[in-house]
Amino acid sequence: MTLLTRNPNDFLAFARACAPDFGPATAKAAFLVAPDGFGLAVESATDNVYMGSADAFDPVRAAMQHRGLHQAMSRTLPTICFAGSPDTPDALFPNNVFATAPERLIIGRMRHAVRQREAERMDIRAFFRKSLAYREIDLSTQTHPCELTGALVIDRARGLGFCGLSERCDEIGAQLMHVAFGLRATLVFDLAPGEYHTNVVLAVLAGRAALFCPDGFADPATLETIAACYAPHAIRLSSIERMAFAGNAIALAPGEVWMSSRAELGLSPASRRRLSEAGFELRAVPLDAIEAAGGSLRCCVAEVF
Repeated sequence: MTLLTRNPNDFLAFARACAPDFGPATAKAAFLVAPDGFGLAVESATDNVYMGSADAFDPVRAAMQHRGLHQAMSRTLPTICFAGSPDTPDALFPNNVFATAPERLIIGRMRHAVRQREAERMDIRAFFRKSLAYREIDLSTQTHPCELTGALVIDRARGLGFCGLSERCDEIGAQLMHVAFGLRATLVFDLAPGEYHTNVVLAVLAGRAALFCPDGFADPATLETIAACYAPHAIRLSSIERMAFAGNAIALAPGEVWMSSRAELGLSPASRRRLSEAGFELRAVPLDAIEAAGGSLRCCVAEVF
């Protein structure tokens, strides 16, 4: 039995019965896409309030910081990097377009045409199909936006999904992703007006903790459900922490939480203490040039399960 619901009470009752035996809590590897052709994607800027203006983009600094991220991540887990392209200036955020479940590559449907071109990349598809023998689930040719692990935050240990609806993901898109990832249960909810992706306001960390930003959600009942699922390690972030991208974090190992240096500096002492109490050490990488494009560290990371 699986559950896809907008009812927080139904989801919580189901989730509490799910043991952390669905799969590994963190990825076995990861891949990045280099910021070649990095610049302002005008289409993306129409619904991403975190993006900077055109003069905030520094391609040289972004490339250096992205290389630093690659080097740092490679010390924790195998990490490869595909080339970017001037035709796809947002391609350095591949987790919205490509995601994996065991032996499956999932390709999302992007809202904007500039990002839909990323889904056509045959090199990434071929890597998973030929080198890893992964089966391909292609959602990119249907009409409903479903921007994968941007819109859908997944607890891989328990098989739970948290899917925020916005212009980047509708209800049918949420259903398609629920099936593609083979999740046990997915809670569907509305993001606050102006929010574009769930992974900016919510991070589930190795299946045992969560960072969440209350002002990123339309319904307080969603917040209480998340808090109940991850108590006592459900950590509420302030608006200041959200704007610093502290919610755009990821556990790349069971005891490591990764975020940008800006996000780490923006964390309150209470948030730091609670992450430590949950058994996590912080890993931070400078990404301020990349953050001009409206995403941060978690957006750069496509996980391989």
